[in-house]
Amino acid sequence: MASFLPTLAPADVQQAARLIQESYDPASAHRLSPDEHHRLQSELFELQRKWEAWGLVVPFLFEHADPNVQFFGAHTAQVKISRDWEGFPTEHGDGLIPFLLGITSRSIALGLRKVILRKLFVALSALALRLVPQDPPRWPDWVITTATTLSSAGASTEHILDFLEIAVEEVNGADLLPTKRSQMLQSLRDAIPLVTQAIASSIVPSTDPARLRQLQSALKCLEAWIPNLPSNDVTPLLPSLFALLDPVSPTFQSAISAALAVLSAPAFADGTGSATLTLPLLQWCSQAGPPIVNVVLSQGPDETASALCRLLAGLGDHSTTYLAENLNTPLVQAFLRLMLSFTALPGSYGVDEEESERMLGFWYLLQEALWAVEFPPESDAAREKEMWALAKAVYAELVAGLRTKVRWPTPPSGWTKDQIERFQVYRRDVGDTLINAYYVLRDDMLAYYLSDLTERLPNKNETGGLEEIEATLHCVMSIQEAVPLEPNQHLSRLFSPEILGQLPTSGSHRLQRTMLGLIGSYASWFTTLPAGSSEPLLAVLSYVAPALSEPSLCLPAAIALRDLCDANRAALAPHITAFGELHAGLSRVQDTEKAKVLQSISSVIQALPPEEEITPIEAIVQPVVAKLFQALHTSSQAQEARGLAIQQLQTLAGVAKGLTRTGDATGFESSPAAEEVERMQRARDDIRMVRLREDMLRAIEGTVELWSTDAGTSEAISDLFKSITALSADATVLSLPPAPLLELVCRAAQRQLTAVWLALANMLIIQLDPPAPYTVSLRAVPSQEVLTIVRDVVGVLLRVTLNTLGVEGAMEANPDIVQDFFNFVEKVGVFYQLPPESFDALIQCAISALRLQERYSLVAASTFLTALIRDTQANDDLADAKKLLLDTHGRAIIRSLLVGFAGVSPKSAVPNLIELFSALVTKVPLESKQWILEILYGNDFAQSRASPEAKDALVKAVFGGSRSIRRTRDAVRQFTIVARGQEGSNFGFAW
Repeated sequence: MASFLPTLAPADVQQAARLIQESYDPASAHRLSPDEHHRLQSELFELQRKWEAWGLVVPFLFEHADPNVQFFGAHTAQVKISRDWEGFPTEHGDGLIPFLLGITSRSIALGLRKVILRKLFVALSALALRLVPQDPPRWPDWVITTATTLSSAGASTEHILDFLEIAVEEVNGADLLPTKRSQMLQSLRDAIPLVTQAIASSIVPSTDPARLRQLQSALKCLEAWIPNLPSNDVTPLLPSLFALLDPVSPTFQSAISAALAVLSAPAFADGTGSATLTLPLLQWCSQAGPPIVNVVLSQGPDETASALCRLLAGLGDHSTTYLAENLNTPLVQAFLRLMLSFTALPGSYGVDEEESERMLGFWYLLQEALWAVEFPPESDAAREKEMWALAKAVYAELVAGLRTKVRWPTPPSGWTKDQIERFQVYRRDVGDTLINAYYVLRDDMLAYYLSDLTERLPNKNETGGLEEIEATLHCVMSIQEAVPLEPNQHLSRLFSPEILGQLPTSGSHRLQRTMLGLIGSYASWFTTLPAGSSEPLLAVLSYVAPALSEPSLCLPAAIALRDLCDANRAALAPHITAFGELHAGLSRVQDTEKAKVLQSISSVIQALPPEEEITPIEAIVQPVVAKLFQALHTSSQAQEARGLAIQQLQTLAGVAKGLTRTGDATGFESSPAAEEVERMQRARDDIRMVRLREDMLRAIEGTVELWSTDAGTSEAISDLFKSITALSADATVLSLPPAPLLELVCRAAQRQLTAVWLALANMLIIQLDPPAPYTVSLRAVPSQEVLTIVRDVVGVLLRVTLNTLGVEGAMEANPDIVQDFFNFVEKVGVFYQLPPESFDALIQCAISALRLQERYSLVAASTFLTALIRDTQANDDLADAKKLLLDTHGRAIIRSLLVGFAGVSPKSAVPNLIELFSALVTKVPLESKQWILEILYGNDFAQSRASPEAKDALVKAVFGGSRSIRRTRDAVRQFTIVARGQEGSNFGFAW
């Protein structure tokens, strides 16, 4: 025992050992309650925290036979170094080196369990992380010293390899500043000759049990060291490593893991090492792969197949460029056959096999690499043509295999919910891979799918026939985003009577859901049809419409209908009568989806001239408003009536969204011409539309009065307000003016303030015509009427919000309200004209918000105060506000900021607080300096690790001779790091 370490009385050691045995003994675990077990763990934790815990290490390791006690002794040594180093006497740090080496050597000699030895190796690595990265390093050759000392004490090569593995893992995983990391990495580089010699002498095939254990340790050591080894140190080891790739060997799995580490190593990045790495592995795969695949095809995947699968995926990721450039070579073609075999393994993913999903990413990389292949100028086009011919053959086989892999089993499958969900995710992942295949095959891929459908449709009623068809339709749907938006003969054929007309319209809901999703995904493609060629569009509508009455199909049918109508408004407008029939059958549609159906109809109506919109809009909206009034009149039946009201609000929002003008197929939206605006205004002035909007407003008002405190209702109202309001140039026949809606928002907020009402107020003020005043100068406001509305709204919401947030704990409990409130007041300049007491209360609220832990609310308050300070300084008209702000609250703001820097505020919000701090010290430097000195050096300043020197450095940097915003920002960041005790760590380094 080292003389500077404490010793404990035998009775104390025994009592601590009993605690461990009681806590970790399996028999006790069944007897102890969770509370008792937690108590024991807490006692052990507190025991380890004490300095005297060092006195447990030696007795626990060498005086107790219980492995749990021995492990706790090794663990205590590691914990005291890793966690409690600050309490360790600095002058005795070097003395721990011989102590740890001694107890580790002794533990090895006594044959203690490997898990205990590995914990001691972790302790040695932790000590190195404390002593090496110093100037000068106190244990620079720690890896070599430890390995040599242990070896001299009789440790086997297996133990040395275990230490070397842990040493590099601990260093690579440590959180260190760049300079300290560099020192640690240099200590590893110094040990590379020793490491490679130990590995090279051990990675030889053997059947002797001791040599096999040594071989396993060598392979794990190699895997751990690979990221730190240069390529010229790894390359000599590769032949020996590849010789261990024997599928029947007990070290096969470890050899595969080591080979994968080599493939992903920085030394072999970007596919380097084709001669020494890629080619040997391709040769091995071509010889060992087919027998393994044959076993998989006949008996199913096993551990050997899974290991081969991992190696194939790793080799594919590493050598993609080589593979793309050498598609015509036998080795590459053999490799691709193996990849295809695993990608298209028989059975369903997640049920029968787990390997196929691992292969999907390779096909994306190969497609990208094929595009990047460059052929020498002197070669003719024959080589490029040959490459693409081979690539198309490979991807054609891939597409065929994946079509089978996404097929659902014939019901009943007997699958669990988890298996179904995993298979659904797998199908989506396959969809991404199919997009890559489309970029290689193009129209040939669609041609294959259409040919497959043509062959299968006549046999659709046979067992599994519908599942086969659904799989093909799913593939077609998955590649939609890659298919160009242009006329396509294959899609025309898909939506023709030849294919669409042969699909079942009942009895196969999964197939129908897939087809409905396919139709919706290709909705914009119908815009490419020639003018007057609306037959395919009407055909798909005829397929979609009947599905609306099926409960299990209603949702995908409603979505498909909405997407079709939204994208093809002009083409469908001449057929508005058919949509009248659809509206007449609305009673057969589920209530939850009626909003989408009416949104679809409204989208078509929007393509009509404004004056022709009036009659159909009146026809579809009046019944909805009537039902909303019905809900209000039956409010005594609260839950049912409220649910009915929410449905009607959602329906009105859907209609409003449908009427909103959209851009063309390219996604660009142009402003309406003056003539269009005038025509719309005339339609809005029609008495029928005026009355309809008035009825809507009264119904909405009644809903707000009754149910604005209900979360579901307020959410529906919010969506409706966002949909049914617009700037005057974008108004529809249903658009409501923002002013009366703002009044409703204020009334709702007075009943129960939520972030919903604050966000709506922010949006509606923007839509006031003329626009709301964003500038702080009131002379810039063009309309006194608008100014009055805004001032009234701000006054109401300010009073309500301050009353709400003034309750103790309210800010912490409602961060969304805090965030939206300060976002709101930041954008509206009229609060500068508030009475002094209201303005004062607003600033006090903002200062209180600076002490919050929730980032977004804190940032919103900080941003508001920053804008406020800068605006008051820049505008002479706001001199009174400036004086009130700085004289009354300047010191309080500075105090909140300094306390926040010292650790109260979350670090993610510190950059925003720095902006506020910079604004203050820049605009009022003399006052700020006085406040900072008083607060920073005051006895009541927040507890932190900021020394007087750190405080001096902050003041000097901020108010020194060459002041700048950047220098202030850097100084505050450094102060924050020091005050939080993060100096010298990545937590402090990373911003």
